[in-house]
Amino acid sequence: MPVRPSPALPPIAPHAGRPYEVVAAESLVTIRVYRGGTLASAGHNHVIASHTLAGSMYLPEDLLQSSFELHLAVAELTVDERELRAQESAADFPPDVPQSARDGTRRNMLSPAVLDAGEYPEVVLRAERLEPASAGAPGEVVAWLDAQVRDQHRTISVPLRYELAGDTLSVTGETTLRQSELGLTPFSAFMGALAVQDEMRVRFRIVARAAHQPR
Repeated sequence: MPVRPSPALPPIAPHAGRPYEVVAAESLVTIRVYRGGTLASAGHNHVIASHTLAGSMYLPEDLLQSSFELHLAVAELTVDERELRAQESAADFPPDVPQSARDGTRRNMLSPAVLDAGEYPEVVLRAERLEPASAGAPGEVVAWLDAQVRDQHRTISVPLRYELAGDTLSVTGETTLRQSELGLTPFSAFMGALAVQDEMRVRFRIVARAAHQPR
């Protein structure tokens, strides 16, 4: 996925059109992270999830002029929920992970060495622009967005599909992303013998409903 460093806050798409508010209870972001290093067999692959996504999306008549701003609470991230691991249906994600491994992964993820949840409580995603997907079906676009992780801004591109049914907007997609592309250093221990791979797989389902319009 193309990524370029953003030395300063990039131009953000202006908010125009009808506002839609994200429904956290119906939205889900999952991040699959993978074990690495020479002692990888001693570790586990993990499913990180966010159930508390918040923010707004704006849809004008020209949908390619749509914009959004999303907030992901770092401290609310979960690790290896049994139901989510079961949905992977893959040998790389067996259903049972020791509680100690889950707790250790979450502690490392939120630590100052990685996401630093105490200092930077949110990851913020803001739309820069939307482009038609190459040979994509109707409803498929590529979103270029500013990802604010810790104190860094990086521009990334994410393919997504949207559906509008009445007052409900649904946005779904899946993409590969590297932690280093977001300015993060993947966790490692024992001089790198036990580590988290740089590459991770992100899947999302975002549901938003039209905000009440004042008369």
